[in-house]
Amino acid sequence: MSSLVQSNVTKIKKEIMGKPYYFSGVTLLITHYNRSCSLERLLDTFYKMDCKFEDIVVSDDCCKPEHMEKLRMLHSAYSFRLVTTPENKGLGNNINKGQDAIQTPYTLYLQEDFVPADNFPSKLQYAMQFMDEQKDLDMVRFYSYFKYPYLKPVKNGFSKMHFKIWYPGYKKFYLYSDHPHLRRSNFLEKFGRYKEGVNIEVSEYGMMMSFLKNKGQALYYDDHKGLFDQVNSCDEPSTFKRNFLRESNNPFIAATRHIFRHLKFNYNYFKS
Repeated sequence: MSSLVQSNVTKIKKEIMGKPYYFSGVTLLITHYNRSCSLERLLDTFYKMDCKFEDIVVSDDCCKPEHMEKLRMLHSAYSFRLVTTPENKGLGNNINKGQDAIQTPYTLYLQEDFVPADNFPSKLQYAMQFMDEQKDLDMVRFYSYFKYPYLKPVKNGFSKMHFKIWYPGYKKFYLYSDHPHLRRSNFLEKFGRYKEGVNIEVSEYGMMMSFLKNKGQALYYDDHKGLFDQVNSCDEPSTFKRNFLRESNNPFIAATRHIFRHLKFNYNYFKS
């Protein structure tokens, strides 16, 4: 057998041996609110990848009856544990009660509108290795809107995130994010619970500050939009609307926003 053929056979064997992907010790936690078709798409994508977890928890924030009906159908098809609430309490509560239900050492957290790429399971395997080997590592992040500015390459496409208060700019504060990530399931014990009864951004901001103050450690996938797509269709649009001032590209507004965030983030970091 030629060396080229032998190489191809070895490659195929490795690809076959890599599937199915079974992540023992990992619970897939999905937060859901009125986007049952998006949830179905996410669950079906993992199913077609032959990517399995020790457990799946869907935490629902009191969705509408038509979505609840579909949730029950999906529950039968995909065998997840459904955690519900009698009234809408916001994303903070939705994450808290979902995390409370988890019994495995690790949690893979996703919101229902994300869709994993074909290469995600192999990258999750690397993330698991990092978490097993580095006991001080709290989370591995797989997605972000912009690339974190202070990274030190590790291996396999991942980097260590570094935060120092004297680093320039305010984007250094975004060490934590609610976007797709793997974390230890004792996360709430170390960093506190998500704030409830407040705006989504206030809840995430509070956890971001807690993560920094409690010396959270995180890895980051360098191709920060290469493992997931965030899909919001006209049938199931995003359930959260940002303030115009947060999104405007007007040069004056953007500059003012930059200065405001720089002052606010530093003030809150030293105050908390």
